[in-house]
Amino acid sequence: MRLAVQERLLPGRTLQERFGFAVEAGFDAVELRGEGDLRFAGRRAELRRALADGVVMPVVAADLPHLVGDPDPGGREEAVRQLCSQLEVIGELGGLGVTTPVSRSRPPRPPGHDREALARALGTLGEHAARHGVLIMLEPLNRYEDHLVNTLAQAVDLCSMDSVRVAGNTFHMNIEEDDPCRSLAEAAPCLAHMRIGESNHHQPGTGHLDWAAQLGTLSAIGYEGHLALDCDLRGDPEAVLPRTSAFVRKFL
Repeated sequence: MRLAVQERLLPGRTLQERFGFAVEAGFDAVELRGEGDLRFAGRRAELRRALADGVVMPVVAADLPHLVGDPDPGGREEAVRQLCSQLEVIGELGGLGVTTPVSRSRPPRPPGHDREALARALGTLGEHAARHGVLIMLEPLNRYEDHLVNTLAQAVDLCSMDSVRVAGNTFHMNIEEDDPCRSLAEAAPCLAHMRIGESNHHQPGTGHLDWAAQLGTLSAIGYEGHLALDCDLRGDPEAVLPRTSAFVRKFL
């Protein structure tokens, strides 16, 4: 397993500077942020320069106003358009793919309505991801943030294509999974990426998660992807990030 860190957490003006800091702090890669309005595609020149300079950027974490499980057809179509663009760009960079939540919390709707629409959207995204040699990875969020997909098992149920996979998140798992280690083991065939943060959404080591057990489970199931730090930092990044990478590496 390798360590990555979300680019928004890193000091520096350029990706090259941020990656340089990340490496010095004990990380191996930068997880990119994929904003809406096709802004990620607008970064193509910047990303290509960074790649040429050796910046390791395996995954894009989508940060979009609309998601693939949006009950509004227009919002859903916009999410698919944005994600298709991000899949194309990360494919050009030789990356793994794009992670995305499925929906936002909202008042209950007729049973099955949103899931049917979600399945259609994922079919489109899965085909697009396959064409570009990358993955679309579904990230379950807790019940207060997502009304459709809260557990790894629910995300696995949506993996009807080889190009649709799962991204776990330890913060959300702490809220939703009865047994996080068992859930990781059961999701193993579809688990392509992991995002890490504490039970309190701060950096690992500040809460009550059993890192030895969860990271040990990932090792036992043969997970070889990245552990991408994405949380609120308690303290200055210059001090916090080196301590955090050292803390996590104790369990790898």
